[in-house]
Amino acid sequence: MAKRIIRISTDEVLRKKCKPVKEITPSVLTLLDDMAETMYDANGVGLAAPQVGVLKRIVVIDIGEGLVELINPEIIETSGSQTDYEGCLSIPGKSACVERPNYVKVKAFNREGQEIIVEGTEFMARALCHETDHLDGILYIDKALPEDEEGEE
Repeated sequence: MAKRIIRISTDEVLRKKCKPVKEITPSVLTLLDDMAETMYDANGVGLAAPQVGVLKRIVVIDIGEGLVELINPEIIETSGSQTDYEGCLSIPGKSACVERPNYVKVKAFNREGQEIIVEGTEFMARALCHETDHLDGILYIDKALPEDEEGEE
């Protein structure tokens, strides 16, 4: 495992759409391991492959309940609404209020190539949305609420 450099918001790779993973190869497994190590080292709760300069549809998340690895994640269901502050390892030292679903269901593949379903509410739902947005070149600042709407429900 190796730490990778986290790309910062001015890096154009963060604005590109990622390609689906066609095959789980040793390099994909290494990327998953490296992303987890990089995320933990940066005290983050999620990291998407483009944040380390790789345009593949891969994310890792750990909100304190254990590592979740998602290959080719696809949000298949959402419900409810929540508004809270978000930050991002690619936008250090900043945060903004973003409205997200309160419940999210994601279909993806794990490192063994098995299809999995991951469901999350509240913070996990927010993390799932935030990280999957990265795969389409979307940063949380693109969805930030105007300051006069922050905190309104």
